[in-house]
Amino acid sequence: MSFNQGLSGLNGASKNLDVIGNNIANTSTVGFKASRAEFSDVYAASINGVSNLNVGIGTKTAAVVQQFTQGNISVTNNPLDLAISGDGFFQLIQTDPNSPTATTGLTTYTRNGQFQMDKNGYIVDNAGRKLIGFPATEGVVVPGTLQPIKVSLGVAKPNPTSTAALTANLDSTSAAVVGSVAGAATGTQINPSLPATYNYATTFTVYDTPGSPQGLTLYFQKAETGGGWNMAAYVAGNQILPVTGTNNAATITFNADGTVNQINGAAPASFATTAVGTMPSFGFDLTLMTQYGSTSGVSYVEQDGYATGKFVSLSVDKTGLVQGRYTNGQALAIGQILMTNFLNPNGLQPLGDNQWGETTAAGKQSSEAPGTGVLGYLQSGVVEESNVDLTAELVNMIVAQRMYQANAQTVKTQDSILQTLVNLR
Repeated sequence: MSFNQGLSGLNGASKNLDVIGNNIANTSTVGFKASRAEFSDVYAASINGVSNLNVGIGTKTAAVVQQFTQGNISVTNNPLDLAISGDGFFQLIQTDPNSPTATTGLTTYTRNGQFQMDKNGYIVDNAGRKLIGFPATEGVVVPGTLQPIKVSLGVAKPNPTSTAALTANLDSTSAAVVGSVAGAATGTQINPSLPATYNYATTFTVYDTPGSPQGLTLYFQKAETGGGWNMAAYVAGNQILPVTGTNNAATITFNADGTVNQINGAAPASFATTAVGTMPSFGFDLTLMTQYGSTSGVSYVEQDGYATGKFVSLSVDKTGLVQGRYTNGQALAIGQILMTNFLNPNGLQPLGDNQWGETTAAGKQSSEAPGTGVLGYLQSGVVEESNVDLTAELVNMIVAQRMYQANAQTVKTQDSILQTLVNLR
């Protein structure tokens, strides 16, 4: 008589309960993937091969296989909480804890996207492993060597104004400035301190080379003859527009339909201002100005300069682009998170702590930006919950318990039969 069937059944049921218990214990573990125990039957073999006996001798655990299905997405509102919608794993590197700025070490993979920024600016998980990706230089991602993504907490460089454009209307019914104006040095020349020498003025901000804001004021004067306009522009008391004629101003003429005809006697186009002090020359576009019979006013001002900015926060888009946001309103690329795909995720070696290690059985396919190929996209401010189905696991646990009880009963029955044989006289 053999106790093998019952004993193997008890071992199998116990292993199944271990797997189910582990799944239930990790129901709330972010990025956890449920496992299932898979079994196979066992037959005895003779010295020359398989026995002719048809009765098996029990069961054995063939494998414990993880289920890499998508978990539910849960909102956290932390911008560094990331979830992968689709295939792929985050790639992390465990560096020497005594060298906080180290960039080499053991590489692991995870679906747990609970990240934060450490004191050195690296994006890390709860155990200090650093998130891997491509770095960025001056706001531009540089593909190449993978390395830990580090956030620069310094100031963003300023950008002096290089182009500006003004969309405005000049009232066609405005009275021309004629004759000499009291206090004016030269007849009808525009004088910023004498409002009588111009019909309309407007001011907007431009930025000089150090990134300091400068007020650019435009003064418009209805010409005494020809129906055109004279215009002067000043930054910090210095005139910056190219001038023409005796009025020491730029000239603008309009077509009958109110659109610009000529600027300084030439076809309308962007022209360069004069560099003054720390204010560099920049292209100034006035081609969208109009002259209609309505109140003079500005509709739109555009310029590409900005001041220095201090770091405020991080954001991550669906393609893994990490951007820093600064007080000057700019968003600059800091790096790009990469995801790694495996042909056989079940070939990965579970390392615990939500980590897997790469093996040859996994068949590493690629490390690319989210959204590339079969890789999924990232979501920021959310995490991927465990894919454990708690209801199903509780039912499985009941079944496994019954299996254990039934196998224990076969052992008990075998013992009873053996006892009967022993007691034969």
